[in-house]
Amino acid sequence: MDFHKLNSLETFKELWSCYGYGESLEDVLEREFTRIKGTVYLDHAATTLYPESLVRSYCLDISRNIYGNPHSHNPSSRLTHETVERVRYRILQHFNTTPEEYSVIFTSGCTAAIKLAAEVFPWRSQTESEAGSHFCYLTDNHTSVVGIRGLTSNRGVVTLPVSPQEVENRAKDKTEGEEAVCQTPHLFCYPAQSNFSGTKYPFSHVEGIQARRLYPACDHGGQWFVLLDAASLVSCSPLNLQDCPADFIPISFYKIFGFPTGLGALLVRNHAAGILKKNYFGGGTAAAYISGEDYYVQAANLSDRFEDGTVSFLDVIALNHSFEALYKITGGMQNIQQHTFGLARYTYMLLSSLCHGNGRPVAQMYTQGQFDNPSTQGAILNFNLIDSHGGIIGYSQVERMASLYNIHVRTGCFCNTGACQSFLGITNQQMRRNLEAGHVCGDTIDLVDGQPTGSVRVSFGYMSSFDDCQKFLSFVAECFVKKPATVDHARLERLKSASVSNDETTTKVNDVKQKVEEKKKVSQTGFEPVYSDSRGGPYTLTNIYIYPIKSCGAFEAQNWPVGPQGLLYDRSWMVVNGNGVCLSQKREPRLCLIHPQVHLSSNELLLQASRMNTISVPLEIRTEMHASFPVCQSKVCGDRVETIDCGDEAASWLSDLLGQPCRLIRQSPHFTRRMNRTSDTAVTSSSLSLVNEAQYLMINRTSVELIQKVMSSRQDYPELDTQNIISRFRSNFVISGVEPFEEDNWSHLIIGNIRFMVRGQCARCQMVGVDQNTGTKTKEPLMSLSAYRNGKVTFGVYLTQQLPEGSPTAGVLSAGSFILPEPRASETGHPSSPAALSSANTGDLTKGQGDLSHDCK
Repeated sequence: MDFHKLNSLETFKELWSCYGYGESLEDVLEREFTRIKGTVYLDHAATTLYPESLVRSYCLDISRNIYGNPHSHNPSSRLTHETVERVRYRILQHFNTTPEEYSVIFTSGCTAAIKLAAEVFPWRSQTESEAGSHFCYLTDNHTSVVGIRGLTSNRGVVTLPVSPQEVENRAKDKTEGEEAVCQTPHLFCYPAQSNFSGTKYPFSHVEGIQARRLYPACDHGGQWFVLLDAASLVSCSPLNLQDCPADFIPISFYKIFGFPTGLGALLVRNHAAGILKKNYFGGGTAAAYISGEDYYVQAANLSDRFEDGTVSFLDVIALNHSFEALYKITGGMQNIQQHTFGLARYTYMLLSSLCHGNGRPVAQMYTQGQFDNPSTQGAILNFNLIDSHGGIIGYSQVERMASLYNIHVRTGCFCNTGACQSFLGITNQQMRRNLEAGHVCGDTIDLVDGQPTGSVRVSFGYMSSFDDCQKFLSFVAECFVKKPATVDHARLERLKSASVSNDETTTKVNDVKQKVEEKKKVSQTGFEPVYSDSRGGPYTLTNIYIYPIKSCGAFEAQNWPVGPQGLLYDRSWMVVNGNGVCLSQKREPRLCLIHPQVHLSSNELLLQASRMNTISVPLEIRTEMHASFPVCQSKVCGDRVETIDCGDEAASWLSDLLGQPCRLIRQSPHFTRRMNRTSDTAVTSSSLSLVNEAQYLMINRTSVELIQKVMSSRQDYPELDTQNIISRFRSNFVISGVEPFEEDNWSHLIIGNIRFMVRGQCARCQMVGVDQNTGTKTKEPLMSLSAYRNGKVTFGVYLTQQLPEGSPTAGVLSAGSFILPEPRASETGHPSSPAALSSANTGDLTKGQGDLSHDCK
């Protein structure tokens, strides 16, 4: 039985019978989730997806009824108040409790609920007669919980992080007859389910801590309260508060329903509500107060007391429809738990058993169990992929390749540094060193010194299907497994080990690599770039491309002026959608069909496209024209930039072409955007246009030709000519070089009379799959680039011009100019070697900037 046979519906049904909800899941998807057709969405732990019937019924509701502010008393306000109270009751019913036991306080989300609990908890500082409060939390907690220590640190509260093993292994009974003399309040926080690994922690921890039978409560007197972070758990599993009487339970509703977003709740056990202390009052939280005196009486109702201002009542009303849709489709959380756990278990079994042809495992799994019980494991898989030599494949490379297959996953540390450190073996010292190397939370610097900084997470939701599992597993096998793939039968028990049919692709790619290495040995000893001189040499600037409108077609020039931001008018304009958000070819590939032409002599930018009339906009906006060109704020690569709208004619032209409301905007001539991602003074003084990363991108024609050879060796892909591939990489400069990828090891170069600094390698994404002539999408050349570079999908280097002090311009660049490169002194190996690739992926911001892609330009 080979891998493809194992990756079949029949095998899945043999391993798990609880699939679907009594009707064909395909019918449900066709009826409720048509928008995800062709997409494999595996990021449900971040947010699940809403069914279309939910939105329809909600829109019908609010379009037929008048919902007023619930703080008023007119009929529309009473309707709102009664509906909101009905939703509160339905939430408690969902968690098998009643208003007599718990109160629902609406917040903007789980994080806001946690913050509220921390702000109103009665922390006590240590005194001579009484011990101070303890804030204790499981290290496998979301950042939102760990962040409580920022609030408690200046209140004399003891912070005590606790590992999961300490809670489990240090349990003991209270001494018989012991009396709780001390009344100091302490708070213990733990997740019902880890958002990192999907591990479900015992509900018994709640009463064990409250009764001071478990560590750390057993070592400290006082009153112990428990905050149970249920956000991850309740997305796919039931929570019965009769079995788990936690004092505070924060949740986010989009984790369960997908809609509405920006709405959460803090469930407060009424037994614990009396300890909470609130200082601020207003917006309906006061029963009475006097403005001229320090007199205030808080509202009697707990929800009224803690909900500052008017709740987001239309979102609360949407919850009514969310519950209706969820139960109608699935029958309840128990069914969802069985369905999603089966998908996760099956994927875990195959992924953890998959091996390279040499027998090495393909994945390092991060889990505490073996996916044998839905009561101890949620529908989350966390892992890193491993190459055939045992090296970690950076998570950003996996995510880029997954996007090429329209597979949506999550990568990084998932706002759970404690679990990330524990599973990946990252010490506190390493965390600090990673920060010094430029790695911060949320970036895509995935390896530092060859060690992973994070991982890959896939998570399932109630609308996930076996087809999602199959496509994800096939993607891993196709892109990251050294053929022939094998399966470890010891991990699959009943399933036998087998291998997939021989795939000649890898062999042919290796043949190309070998020929390149042989050529390198003949032409050079080691790797020392050959210098050109005034009489000519092997390095030449063959093409110059300007992209006047960001993400639109290229404009080739033989001679072109250079300004302080790079090539004159390069990416000075961009197209935004109706919400003012920049469009790129990732979402709108038809942008490549727009061919801007810059006419310097007539001071106009021409917009051209097939079957469209040509229109023009001025290159320079005169002072008297500013009144008719409104200034607006936009964002490019996280930077806020000042832009100017180019008018209704251009907007109408773009909207007609793209079939959606669009506008053309340009960077304001009075606004300067500085390059601010390095401490190098020569770079920080450089200014940028609307580019993503640096002023220029350069590619080597020899590197293009090598990738073209790799592509021709792969089966089932149409052959692309050299110019087609060059256009997909959307560079400013194309050079003729000696060796493929030698440009990766240059530190500086001179073109004509202008000196450039190499800023690092350009990380590529699925946008290079857009054919710039037609707007169609293919998986090439990203697939071949990943195959050749061992999963590292970088191509081309960023450049920043180094102008003389005070010089506003650098003159003109011409195609055919000779190039003088300078090698990086510290580099000794060829940049396409595994060692050099690892170095390129360290996240050294002076070398790489690795997380951003030029492709979006």
